[in-house]
Amino acid sequence: MSSRAAPSTRPVSAGSATRDAGGQGSSTARIVTSITMAIVERRLAPGTKLVEQQIADVFSVSRTVVRQALNQLSRDRLVTLEPARGAFVATPSVEEARQVFEVRRMVEGSLVRQLASRITDAQLAQLRAHLQEERAAVARSDVSGRTRLLADFHVVLARMQGNEVLAELVADLLSRSQLIALMYQSSHSAEHSQAEHEEIVAALERHDARSAARLTEQHLASVELNLRLDPRAPDLAAILKPQAGD
Repeated sequence: MSSRAAPSTRPVSAGSATRDAGGQGSSTARIVTSITMAIVERRLAPGTKLVEQQIADVFSVSRTVVRQALNQLSRDRLVTLEPARGAFVATPSVEEARQVFEVRRMVEGSLVRQLASRITDAQLAQLRAHLQEERAAVARSDVSGRTRLLADFHVVLARMQGNEVLAELVADLLSRSQLIALMYQSSHSAEHSQAEHEEIVAALERHDARSAARLTEQHLASVELNLRLDPRAPDLAAILKPQAGD
């Protein structure tokens, strides 16, 4: 995704996919990765039906391989499998949305606090390069590119800890966050997110663990706050009231 080292070879939130290897497993991994990236880049909306035969035709594989991929995505809570109806992109509940962001604040706040004390010059250069790509994608209104880069920022931070289990956890939570943002109409702008990333990196450059953790938690709280998790019931009388001149 950028001039980054390890992160550039592996897409965001492909945790389950990368555990397969060779033959049929590699085909399964390709499907999982493709669907996951479509979700991360917000090209697949919650509730979208995933037709097995169409997917099989796209990847030139059997429906058995497609089912294996959909089962993996179901375990990652990105896909819902419904008997006699098929597979659908998951539709997270309000409670699940709140829980996902609560876990992200705990996990990511802690990881940047630890990272601040040990981050290297090479890692800071990697983050600055990533920020440059974010700015460029935002400036040219590259919606899928900026969405992927803004999400990947969090995985890059996690991988800098050298803990792949942590990186996979953050990646999986990010995929679910993207579904939540689509479903609950996030108004958090890409420009705002990118500016907040700049502030987090500035704190890491100062090795200011407290500020880095606080800014990360505030960033995630801001994203959650801009979700419509408590939509107001429509005022039917106001909606149906005849307009002046009608």
